[in-house]
Amino acid sequence: MRTLITGAGGFIGSHLVEDQLRRGHEVTALDLHTEVLKPLMGNPQLRVVEGDFTDRAKIDPLLEGQEVCFHLASAHLEKDVDESYFFRVNVQGARDFVERCQKAGVRRFVHCSSVGIYGDIKNPPADENSQMHPDLPYEKSKLAGEKAILEYVRETGYNLVIVRPAWVYGPRCPRTERLFRTIKKGRFFFVGDGKTLRHPIFIDDMNEGFAIAAEKETVPGDAFIMGGPRAVTLRELADEIARCESVKSPSLKLPHALVMSGCILLEGGAKIFKFKPPFTRRSMKFYTGNNAFTIEKAARDLGFRAKTELADGLGKTYQYLIQNNRI
Repeated sequence: MRTLITGAGGFIGSHLVEDQLRRGHEVTALDLHTEVLKPLMGNPQLRVVEGDFTDRAKIDPLLEGQEVCFHLASAHLEKDVDESYFFRVNVQGARDFVERCQKAGVRRFVHCSSVGIYGDIKNPPADENSQMHPDLPYEKSKLAGEKAILEYVRETGYNLVIVRPAWVYGPRCPRTERLFRTIKKGRFFFVGDGKTLRHPIFIDDMNEGFAIAAEKETVPGDAFIMGGPRAVTLRELADEIARCESVKSPSLKLPHALVMSGCILLEGGAKIFKFKPPFTRRSMKFYTGNNAFTIEKAARDLGFRAKTELADGLGKTYQYLIQNNRI
């Protein structure tokens, strides 16, 4: 099968490239930055293209002959950009790209959205039909992007499926690496009581979910949350990482109001003195916003259920960090 992967230079995208190659597919990997793919460039089944998926002149010729498109590219971690930038890329850009793929004959489009569209979940676990109230520009734009794409699907019946990954972790994940590093150095702290819920899914399971989404026939425009076997508290997550590293579990707890005030000061100082703040209101959401889901729809309709327990996934991640001198 010939597959196109946008956002192929990111953490999830680069692993998906490797997985699709292992499955014997011909892969076209597209991203603005492709350094992480250099070890794979000798593979005759892989074509790496540096570019922006919104660039019609450069990208549209690549669409001809593709059977499946995994669309992971988005405006996500950019700083010092106007909110309109997220909407330009994640809404209008995504909507136009879906249309271009259909007209080029791409038979299946797998759109990677985000569970961030739910915002803070008041009564976890959430499901595909739960209320959505995102509050960050990225999250708002991903929800608006879904709506724009679904409008096109309703008009055309295009063979498209939406995947909403929970918190994906594993080797090469910058966030996971930072957690291991801060806990090992004794710098990790909780905001509040540490009972905030996270729903991890190991990268290998996420790759399997994408592969099934590309192959299993669904109602056009259907959406699926993909998470690991269970949600865990931030305390459980931190304790498991500490166990992997054979260090003391973190215990420092800081009040929400204090950390929020610190974030505002850091962000203000960063704008004036041009430095990268170590902690922001955006990163704070990882520590304070509930993120737990029921994953039964993906199990029922796609036959997908993640298999990797948190201890196993974190253990594999830690071994990667050790072997590559990342920690």
